Amino acid sequence: MSGDVCIVGIGIHRFGRTDGLSGVDQGVYAVREALADAGVEWPQVQFAYGSSDAAGNPDSMVDRLGLTGVQFINVRNGCAAGGSALFSAQMAIKSGEFDLGLAVGFDKHPRGAFNALPSEYNLPDWYGEVGQMVTTQFFAAKIMRYMSLFGISQKTLGMVSEKAFRNAVHAPHAWRRQPVSLEEILEAPLVSDPYTKYMFCSPAEGGVALILASEKKARELGKPLIRLKAATMRTRPPASFEVFAPSVDVVADDTRPRGTASRIASADAYRLAGIGPGDIDVAQLQDTEAGAELMHMAENGFCADGEQEQWLAEGRTEINGALPVNTDGGCLACGEPIGASGLRQVYENVVQLRGDGGGRQVPNSPKTAYSHVYGAPGVSAVTILER
Repeated sequence: MSGDVCIVGIGIHRFGRTDGLSGVDQGVYAVREALADAGVEWPQVQFAYGSSDAAGNPDSMVDRLGLTGVQFINVRNGCAAGGSALFSAQMAIKSGEFDLGLAVGFDKHPRGAFNALPSEYNLPDWYGEVGQMVTTQFFAAKIMRYMSLFGISQKTLGMVSEKAFRNAVHAPHAWRRQPVSLEEILEAPLVSDPYTKYMFCSPAEGGVALILASEKKARELGKPLIRLKAATMRTRPPASFEVFAPSVDVVADDTRPRGTASRIASADAYRLAGIGPGDIDVAQLQDTEAGAELMHMAENGFCADGEQEQWLAEGRTEINGALPVNTDGGCLACGEPIGASGLRQVYENVVQLRGDGGGRQVPNSPKTAYSHVYGAPGVSAVTILER
């Protein structure tokens, strides 16, 4: 089949806390918004992939959208669930079997930290009993090691969070939309050293839907062509030091780049799109915690390990910088409803490529946009859009 897969419709239910609405309610809202944006009706949708971690089966939303007999497949793949749903949807169209489909993700997590269970990750009970399932501790240990190896300061971690809250002021779908000063971020209570409370995202609620079409169908609909040039999803290589799989190879030079799921998915995406990191105009990178954004800048090829300190000091990841990163505030400001989070990144990139970002719009009409999601036990999904 010739032509690219295109994103022709986008919809979002705001992230955060919405009492009185279920996760499915928020997913249905996002789907209806996306259908209206694409100018199509639900009976025209030929297939759907839906992701949710804690809010029920996405396919149950057909009760609300319409009982058309549509093929609707549920995806559960940790933090990469939304990206995996999108990967699956674009493959269905690339195969030539379909020309109009849906990727949707939603979640509604209870308040408090994620309550991951060892059995869900093929781990023994003792792993949880000794505290290893507490992700804040793992991420803190990971960034402590990284900071030691590459000279990253806590101030730079704070600058990541400061940028996130500042960007989110202009994102109607974000949860935390008030700026927070660097001083307040750094002086806030520690959760897990070196991270203060403003340096972690929170489990949240929200829904995102994307309508995908073949290029031929997109042209029939008269939509601007936002092309999905790459969508990849990969799992971890050996000893890559991941959530719930924390092993590290002992090497002579511990600062050399280490293989990770993100590095593999990223390299695969660049290959498929036929471009490199220097060709990307705007990027959304997984930032479950402030250090993740920094580490993922390197893992996705945008800079070398250790260069992040200078990048942040020079403002290179700001809206008007060389590579704007997490233009809507990312997970830090939006929170993380697992099923929707990766699709939110793609939603934001479509907004940027359309030029509809308002106060957070990247200048100079960006033409390429990159998104990256990462989760336990070492899975990563990457997309590259082009207009």
